[in-house]
Amino acid sequence: MPTLLTVDAVLERVAATLADKFSGNFNPETISRYVNESYVALYRTARLDQHLPALTERFATDRLTALAQAKGAIGKPVPEVLFLCVHNAGRSQMAAALMNHHAQGRVNVRSAGSAPGATVSATAAAVLAEIGINLDDAFPKPLTDDVLRAADVVVTMGCGDACPIISGKRYLDWTLADPASDDLDLARAVRDDIDTRVRALLADLTNHPTR
Repeated sequence: MPTLLTVDAVLERVAATLADKFSGNFNPETISRYVNESYVALYRTARLDQHLPALTERFATDRLTALAQAKGAIGKPVPEVLFLCVHNAGRSQMAAALMNHHAQGRVNVRSAGSAPGATVSATAAAVLAEIGINLDDAFPKPLTDDVLRAADVVVTMGCGDACPIISGKRYLDWTLADPASDDLDLARAVRDDIDTRVRALLADLTNHPTR
């Protein structure tokens, strides 16, 4: 277990790195606050503390990018899609991975959960691996206002009233079974359903049908 001093030192280094990356967009105080908030948010559900600094940097980077996009400080060269479910462990992770796979950079994808779990579902990872897509780098993330405001399309999957509505956003609600169990056949059916929906959404966003 890292000491508080070690954690503080690591987070200070992360903040310094991001201060260089976002120079001209945010002041160091804002960046430091985002880094610390991101660490605390992930710490609440994390099982492996040694990975937290790297995950914190990724999470804070994405949040700061989203905040800059929402404020118009940086452009959005492609549509932004946010997939939401309760735990950000199964359905939304599969949707994000499938969209990234098919879009090949034509859409920027984020995912989050209203009550994120500790790890990505092993069952979801297994059925995606069957079709050559891995979730090795994926991790559950809490829903934050910045990523919500940066999204052009918000796709909800069973999070109900816990997923807030912002006026002017395009919302889609996908009714899908929750592949939270070890039932691989159910998870495969959910994967294939999501894949069909993702392809249709991608075609709609890019005017380019997928096969």
